[in-house]
Amino acid sequence: MREMPAVFRWVQRYEAVRQSTVLLAAPLSAEDACVQSMPDASPAKWHLAHTTWFFETFVLAEHAPGVPPFDADFRVLFNSYYQQVGERHPRAQRGLLTRPSLARVLAYREAVDQRMLQMFEDWGTQPPARLAALLELGLQHEQQHQELLLTDIKHLLSCHPLWPAYRAQEEGVPAPQEPDGLPPPLQWLTVPRGMHAVGHAGEGFAFDNERPRHEVFLQGCEMAQRPVSNAEFLRFVKDGGYAQPQWWLAEGWDWRCAQQLEHPWYWRRQAGGVMDGMWQEFSLHGALALDGRRPVCHLSYFEADAYARWAGARLPTEAEWEAALAAQMAQRPQHGEPPGPVHTRAMQPGSHALGEVWEWTQSAYTAYPGFVVAEGAVGEYNGKFMVNQYVLRGGSCLTPPGHARASYRNFFPTQARWQMTGLRPVSYTHLTLPTICSV
Repeated sequence: MREMPAVFRWVQRYEAVRQSTVLLAAPLSAEDACVQSMPDASPAKWHLAHTTWFFETFVLAEHAPGVPPFDADFRVLFNSYYQQVGERHPRAQRGLLTRPSLARVLAYREAVDQRMLQMFEDWGTQPPARLAALLELGLQHEQQHQELLLTDIKHLLSCHPLWPAYRAQEEGVPAPQEPDGLPPPLQWLTVPRGMHAVGHAGEGFAFDNERPRHEVFLQGCEMAQRPVSNAEFLRFVKDGGYAQPQWWLAEGWDWRCAQQLEHPWYWRRQAGGVMDGMWQEFSLHGALALDGRRPVCHLSYFEADAYARWAGARLPTEAEWEAALAAQMAQRPQHGEPPGPVHTRAMQPGSHALGEVWEWTQSAYTAYPGFVVAEGAVGEYNGKFMVNQYVLRGGSCLTPPGHARASYRNFFPTQARWQMTGLRPVSYTHLTLPTICSV
C-alpha cells in the first residue's frame, strides 16, 4: 500500500484538532461562551479565538503572507502573553469582550482554517522542517487550550447556584457511588537509590521545558501507586485537617484562613431531606454524589501538602515522580481521552489510572540543565514562567490524547485549584501508611 503523503497527514490532524475545539464549545450558549468567572480563567469564546490567532500570527503571517488579517483588531484582543508580538488586552478583562460575537469568532476560525488548508495544498508532499515544527507547536498549544476550556467552563458553571451541567451524563456510565466507597488498597512504587534519567527522550513531540534529558541522583523512596482518593481526603476533612495549623505551611494557613476553606473546591454537604449531611461534588455533568473511590481533585499545592503531612508522608519531587512512573507507563497504554470530540471520559471508580488528575510535586518550576529559550516570540511559550510556580505531573481526565507522558511538566502557583489537581504521596518510612490506607 502506498504511504500517504506527509501533507495529507498534516491536513487530517489539523482538521481533527480544530474541529474538536469547536465541538467542545458546542454545548455552550453564546452567554456561556462570553463570561469570565475569575481572572485566571478565560471565556470559551476567547479560547476559540486565541487558538486561531496563534495560527494566523505565527504560521500564516510568515509562511503564507500576502493576505490581510481577518481583523486587525484581533491581533491585540486575542494575544495572550506574547509581548514581542505587541499590545495585549488585559487578561482579567477578557470577559468584557462582548464584541466580537461568538458567531464572528467562529467565522474567524473558518477563514483562518481555509487559509491554512490552502497553505497545506501549496506545500506539495513534504512541509519545510521549520514550518512543520511551528505547526506541531500550534496543534499541541490548541490541545492544551481544549483542556483549559473545559476547566474554565466548569468553574463558570459552578458559580451558578443550581450547579448546571455542561452536558448530561452519558448512558452506560457507572452511577456515582456513595462516600463510603473504598479505594483499592494502597501499594507503593519503589524508586531505588542512584542515578536516574529525567526528561523527554526518543521520538515524538515534547515541549521545550521537558528537555534536555539529564541525570539526577535520588536517595530512593516509595511513592504511592495511585493518587489519594476522595474517601481518603474526606477523612482528613472529618479529622479537622482544615482547622489544624500544624499540617499547613505558614503561607498556606494564612491563605486558608483568609478564604475560610473547610474542604476541597466543588465539594458541598447536603442540608435537609433524606440526603442531609451527604457530600456532593460538582462535575461537568452537574452535581454528583461524592464517589469515595475516585481521586480527589481541585486541590491547591497548600491543600495537597497539608494532607501529605497529616498522613505522615510528603509530596514527591518531580524527579522521584518521573522515575517511579516511567517504567509503569512503559508497560501500559497511555491514558487520556479516547478518540472523539469531548475530553470527558468516565473514570471507572477505583481504577486510579495515570492521567486521572494532575499530581502536585514539591519541585519548583525551573529550567533543566542546558535549557535554551527558543528564538522569537514563540520562545515566550514556557521559559518566562519559570518562577514562583510548582510542577505537576501526570495529566488528567481532561488532557487530550498523547499529552499524558512521563516527562510532561505542568505548572501552577500554590493557590491554584480550578484545574484537575490532586496528589500522590511519598512515604517517609517506606511502609504502608495506615492513615491513608484505611477509611
